Amino acid sequence: MLVLSGSSGRIEEERCRVLAREGMAALSIRWFGGSGQPPGICEVPLETFEPAIALLRAGGARRIGVLGTSKGAEAALHLSVLLPGVDAVVALSPTSLTWANVGPGKDGRARPHRSSWTWRGEPLPFVPYDDSWTPAPARPEGGPVAIRGWYEQSRRTFAGRVDAARIPVERSGADLVLVAGGDDAMWPSLPCAEELAARRRAAGLPVRVVSGPGAGHRPRLPGEGLAPASTQFRHGGSAAADAALGAAAWPHILDTLRGPYGTR
Repeated sequence: MLVLSGSSGRIEEERCRVLAREGMAALSIRWFGGSGQPPGICEVPLETFEPAIALLRAGGARRIGVLGTSKGAEAALHLSVLLPGVDAVVALSPTSLTWANVGPGKDGRARPHRSSWTWRGEPLPFVPYDDSWTPAPARPEGGPVAIRGWYEQSRRTFAGRVDAARIPVERSGADLVLVAGGDDAMWPSLPCAEELAARRRAAGLPVRVVSGPGAGHRPRLPGEGLAPASTQFRHGGSAAADAALGAAAWPHILDTLRGPYGTR
C-alpha cells in the first residue's frame, strides 16, 4: 500500500503502522518539498510515485493499492487511471477535478496558476482558483478559515474548464473506495465523491462511497490519534465524527485492499 498525505506533505508513519498491523506492506513517501522536488504542489510529475509502486511490487505484493488524503487522493485517482498495475485506490476526502497548484513550482513561482500534476512531461488540464474569493464571514485576525467556498466559487467561475479537468475514473481499472464527510470545510469532498461514483456506475464499474454527514476533511482510521490542529484552516467535522467515519470506512478499505469485489 502506497500511502499519500495531503497538502501537509508529511510522511504518514502512523497510517502505515495501522495498515501494517493488518498484515499489509505500507510505504509513505515525500512527493513534494524534498530534494529535487517542487517546493509546492505545482506540476508534480505523477511519475514520482512509480518507483514506490515498483518497490512494493518487487517485495512480492499480491495487490497494489494507493491510499491518499485530499491532494494525495487527487494523485491516487490519477494513478489508478494512468498506471495499469494499481489494483485498488482508497480516496479520503477526494476531489473529482484536477486543481491548480498549491504553492510554488521548481522555479519558485506560485502565479500564474499551473496544474498540480504532469504526466510524461505534459501538465494535466486543471481548474484555476478565483482569486477574487474572500471568506464569509471575514477571517478573524489570526484565526483559521474555511476555504470550501473558494473551490466552489472557482468551479463556477471557470466552468468552461471543468470538463477537461475531470479525473476520468471511468477509465480506471482499480477498485475504488471513496470516503467523504458532509461537513468538510476544505473542499466539497462529498459532492465530489458522489460525482466520481456516478461516473463509475454509469460505466458499469464498481465503487464504494462511505460518508458521514457530520465528518470533516480528515477522517481518522481505527488506531490513529487525533489529527493535528491547524492555525490556518478549518477542516470541519469533530473528533468524534471524523473517527466514526473512519471506523465505518475501515471494513470496506480492508476488503478492497485484500481482494476483488463486485459492485455494492
